[in-house]
Amino acid sequence: MSAHTAPLTPPIKNLSLVSAGFGGQGVLFIGKIVATAGLLEDKNVSWLPSYGPEMRGGTANCSVHVSEAEVGSPLVTAPELLIAMNGPSYERFVAAIKPGGFLFYDNSLFEPESQRDDITTIALPASALASENDLQGLGNVIMLGAFWQETRFCDEETLDTALQSTIPERKAHLREPNRKALALGKAARKEAAEAVAGSAQKEAN
Repeated sequence: MSAHTAPLTPPIKNLSLVSAGFGGQGVLFIGKIVATAGLLEDKNVSWLPSYGPEMRGGTANCSVHVSEAEVGSPLVTAPELLIAMNGPSYERFVAAIKPGGFLFYDNSLFEPESQRDDITTIALPASALASENDLQGLGNVIMLGAFWQETRFCDEETLDTALQSTIPERKAHLREPNRKALALGKAARKEAAEAVAGSAQKEAN
């Protein structure tokens, strides 16, 4: 499905996610917030970050489960959802997404040469939006906002609490910029979905 024609979907309350990108892009932070939100809603969760040599210049990633059922292995080998913040991460993980799953990617940093037609693909220029709105380095949180708007995997208040609690007190001054980035991502995805819905209605008429 086209990145620009994917409508909003029903809420996804149980998820298996891989969040991946370059080391330093905050992809582990995305996963930590998703897992924390699950904990706050009394779900079973796991968060498995990838550390080691690949963290610099390669693909850093984490596996996240949020489930009402007991979680088996914390490693996600066939994700239902993939957030890819760079080309190498897309290439590494896109084939593993379950049919019917979702791909979110930052199309201000890369554009795939080919895309699967059995998953929903959602492109967002997260890094560009961060730069344009004086939120440098928060493309990851903008992407998280779009991810939440599409999946609504938790209550909105839960997401805000998870975001703020994941930022330590010594970095409390970063909470408000992160909240702005989250709101920007939500609004960008909502606007895109509404534009698609309006276009579809015009065609139907």
